[in-house]
Amino acid sequence: MELSVVFKKLWCVHKQLILLLTPLVFLPLLFTLPEKEGKCLYVVVLMATFWCTEALPLAITAMIPVCLFPTLGILPSIKVCPQYFLETNFLFLSGLVMASSIEEWGLHRRIALKVLSIVGVKPAWLILGMMLTSSFLSMWLSNTATTAMMLPIANAILESLFGDLETLKQKCKSPKEHETAVINGHSSVKLHSLPSVPSEKQILAMEGMEEEEEMDLRTAEEIQSEAQYQQKVWKGFLICIPYAASIGGTATLTGTAPNLILIGQLKSYFPDCDLINFGSWFAFAFPLMVLFLFLGWVWIAFLYGGLNSRLCYSKQDQRAKAEARAKALIIEDYRKLGPLNFAEGAIAFFFVLFAVLLFTRDPKFVTGWSVLFKKGYVSDAVTGVIIVSILFFFPSQKPSLKWWFDPEAPNAPYVPLLSWKKAQESVPWNIILLLGGGFAMAKACEESGLAAWIGGHLQPLAEVPPAAAVMLITAFLACFTEFASNTATIIIFLPVIAELAIRISVNPLYFMIPATVGCSYAFMLPVSTPPNSIAFASGLLMVKDMVKTGIIMNILGVLSVSLAMNTWGLAMFNLSTYPEWAHPINKTTLALATSVPLSSMQHLARIGGKDLKDRVHKVLDQLFSNALMSHFSMKGKRKKAKMSLQNTKIYQAIQDAVLKLCKEATEDAV
Repeated sequence: MELSVVFKKLWCVHKQLILLLTPLVFLPLLFTLPEKEGKCLYVVVLMATFWCTEALPLAITAMIPVCLFPTLGILPSIKVCPQYFLETNFLFLSGLVMASSIEEWGLHRRIALKVLSIVGVKPAWLILGMMLTSSFLSMWLSNTATTAMMLPIANAILESLFGDLETLKQKCKSPKEHETAVINGHSSVKLHSLPSVPSEKQILAMEGMEEEEEMDLRTAEEIQSEAQYQQKVWKGFLICIPYAASIGGTATLTGTAPNLILIGQLKSYFPDCDLINFGSWFAFAFPLMVLFLFLGWVWIAFLYGGLNSRLCYSKQDQRAKAEARAKALIIEDYRKLGPLNFAEGAIAFFFVLFAVLLFTRDPKFVTGWSVLFKKGYVSDAVTGVIIVSILFFFPSQKPSLKWWFDPEAPNAPYVPLLSWKKAQESVPWNIILLLGGGFAMAKACEESGLAAWIGGHLQPLAEVPPAAAVMLITAFLACFTEFASNTATIIIFLPVIAELAIRISVNPLYFMIPATVGCSYAFMLPVSTPPNSIAFASGLLMVKDMVKTGIIMNILGVLSVSLAMNTWGLAMFNLSTYPEWAHPINKTTLALATSVPLSSMQHLARIGGKDLKDRVHKVLDQLFSNALMSHFSMKGKRKKAKMSLQNTKIYQAIQDAVLKLCKEATEDAV
């Protein structure tokens, strides 16, 4: 049997081979590392391999923790299962439900056509309009849904500008190639069926073709050159939409899954960190999105022929006539939508209310409306669920009192803005499971000590300047996510990055935020993201087009993130200092706190009086100060470290516990 045949057969069963061989290949991890850390790393590596190769569906791989963490003794099921529907998942679910209501009533199409009619029809402005619309919609809808909706609009505009794509491809060929194609029987002449009533788009296109046939006195080389320019612009249109959707998704917490993974893992690793919520994230990420979107537009418009002298002044030629046809098409499509109806107005109102309430709950730089409620009780998830719940009973038709008193009025059934059936079809439940799998993995890494063990081996990276580390982390994850799901990528690497920040005494947010944003910057390959795949499926784009455009986009993204982190991000999140909430809890120390002998408690209790608290301070310093000192990295300033220790919440909690034990010991002694 030939070697090529063997390889083809192996490729047919490569997923099954990965499923069988991966557990065997990584089996030594169970025996060469500390017991609990080794078991946890074994499961993490299995999940990472299955996610990257998609040997199993992503959602099924995400449920592996439910099977392996309890059976290997890493984490009991009572701790694993709740991770699959945390508060973060409810925030994500509310965003998805809101998105499905917008799609149900076509509000997104109205927004898209309105923006395109405003920006104009010159190629550079149309590319900008496409990118602005796609990025705005992907802040609230999924990136995939945004791309799938925008591409047909783009193709309709392009056909009115340049005619049929197949005809354009034929014009791009040289005269010799065209003659060869005709000789070989591949003529560009098409047979048409009996005439039917043409659509407006077809009429506009036919009018343009008739004018071109009547007045086109150009040479074959000029026609070919113009067709190549048009094809290049067409590629620019197709490629800008998925890129803008990926960029736009980073601006809101609900825009893309990695943002929610960041929130979930922050709450798991650093429960006292409350700096990141919908409002504060939007205040940081929206300017970053605008900056990167502008740089991306300049690059794409430059690369695909949009930036030229026509951008500044009008010129009456064939291009101008094509642009007029495109503008007419956009205006006509918008006119067909009719005036804004009651349902669209209601969805627009609730959409704005949804965004405003999430943004103003606790934006950090001003006092939010959450102060009206008990502290820590009302979160972004509560806000989101309240708003989207209204959609299921708010009427889609304008209520009328006349209907009650008019016996002849039609008794149409009551229709809410959104039905559960529609919401259920629109929600990607596999992504919710994927989020849960990520949170379960993070919990296991923390509980087993794997994150700390990995962090200990990353100590040499402390020599790298933090600003350079930010660029390296962003660039690495942006490259890694070209070959793996962005959600899987951030799930795998975020615990390691958090532990690295702790080990080198850098604010964890300084590393975790750029890592999260970088995971959404997958531009170089069709397989990197579903939006890229949808655009590539048009048949006009080639892999080299995406690589050529995407590599510069990745560089621009890394530079934009680095600039954001070291300017307004530094001020917003106070990234220049190591925060109190990031001080690691030493579990050995806490165990010591609960194992102080009863006789010591009784001795402290007998002292009594006003000296009791001072004595407790002294004993605590002796018991715990040395154990916790190593985590503060205060460079030998023992006195300063001790003062910092006494101000921490950990220290206060231990002190309160010991005082309580003293009182109980006093009662026992009496």
